[in-house]
Amino acid sequence: MAALWTVAEIVKATGGRPEAISDGPISAITIDSREVPDESLFVAIKGDTHDGHDFVAKAFEAGASAALVSEAWFAANGGQKLIVVPDPLKALEELAVAARARSRAMIVAVTGSAGKTTTKEAIRTVLSAAGQTHWSIRSYNNHWGVPLMLAGLPREAQFGVFEIGMNHPGEITPLVKLVRPHVAVITTVAAAHLQFFNSVADIALAKAEIFNGLEPGGTALLNADHEYLHILFGQAREAGVSRIVTYGFEEDSDWWIAGVTQLDNRMAADVRHDGQSHHLRLNVPGRHMVANAVAALAVSQLAGEGTRVALEALAEFGAPEGRGLTLRLGPKKNPLLLVDESYNANVASMNAALDLFREARAPSGRKVVVLGDMLEMGPQGPQLHAGLADAVVRSGVSHVYLVGPVMGALADELAQRAARDRDLPGVTHVQTVEEIGEPFFAALAYGDAVMVKGSKGVRLASLVKAIRDRFEKA
Repeated sequence: MAALWTVAEIVKATGGRPEAISDGPISAITIDSREVPDESLFVAIKGDTHDGHDFVAKAFEAGASAALVSEAWFAANGGQKLIVVPDPLKALEELAVAARARSRAMIVAVTGSAGKTTTKEAIRTVLSAAGQTHWSIRSYNNHWGVPLMLAGLPREAQFGVFEIGMNHPGEITPLVKLVRPHVAVITTVAAAHLQFFNSVADIALAKAEIFNGLEPGGTALLNADHEYLHILFGQAREAGVSRIVTYGFEEDSDWWIAGVTQLDNRMAADVRHDGQSHHLRLNVPGRHMVANAVAALAVSQLAGEGTRVALEALAEFGAPEGRGLTLRLGPKKNPLLLVDESYNANVASMNAALDLFREARAPSGRKVVVLGDMLEMGPQGPQLHAGLADAVVRSGVSHVYLVGPVMGALADELAQRAARDRDLPGVTHVQTVEEIGEPFFAALAYGDAVMVKGSKGVRLASLVKAIRDRFEKA
């Protein structure tokens, strides 16, 4: 297998100046000095909280073969094994452009208000079963994550799957023009990042920016289960997209989910397409997970790989960590059931998660939820949080722990309802995850089921880790 890059290729692609470095293989690109694979290039980009130039020495200590640094830093510090450029982030983008230009892979880009990462993982699962596939790790979907993932696209890869995120208008366009996908997937349009948008319709317009980078003759693959599909269709046509394929529970979808069945933590679905019926099985619960998987099924067909291998691969597909991963901790006969939804939250995903938890059964005890603030909701935030009350009540939980200042609106709404209906769940509201404390753990026991969901910035992942540390070993 050929090296990902050579030093000479990186110099050519970025227009950089080599300093005390000889040509040789580069097998990985990294921006994290804590994760430095062998023969890697460390790119010293300046982030919101850290400047990568402060970690160049650590990257070399960890085994980096070269570092991409700025002219200003080199003038002040000097050094060896360096490629010097005016702006390392801009150079990373140029490296991404070069990676895409040399690639013959079929490229898929995924965006949406919810389900991006899970859908991306489902797509990479089915394409990996068909050939060498490169994909975005974690949620590397922003102005540095997308070029970083694209710069790591192996020259011999057959498929590439990239996640593209945004929280402001205009953010997707430059990223998708780097990726230049053959298939552009939009998972859904819903209330998210409303702090930066006037309406959900404006969010639909921003998501539709993904069509601006679609390769000529490419396909727009759209979930049909939301009220903004007409906006996406209109924007796709305006961008010159000639082929639009839909999927979802709407009967007129090209890939129609005609029926679903949940058995414990697995799903089965009847999927109709082009006069044929496909039996889809998943190793994870949830109607929304079925929709994510059907997007992957459609991508496999668009890639010319058919559906047989894809259906086999999806049968073992499960939820990623932080996005619905279900764990059984402790004794096999009476475990604690933990549903980890701690990575992200908006109105659509919060309602979907609560509806799914409604179907979950505690092994022998209570059902409990921990809900954190949905961030970046703007002035509508309190109203949108209070609007979760129906889903909380439907979920059948005995107690709900609410974390964050805006969750106070939901706490107030539930308190008002409790004054009229004593059968409602108990409510504990705290400002930060650190305030949940020992009373929460003292009330939790083997046999219970607990779901943890909130925006990443609320840091509920630390609570998930604490639960696992306490209950994982019987």
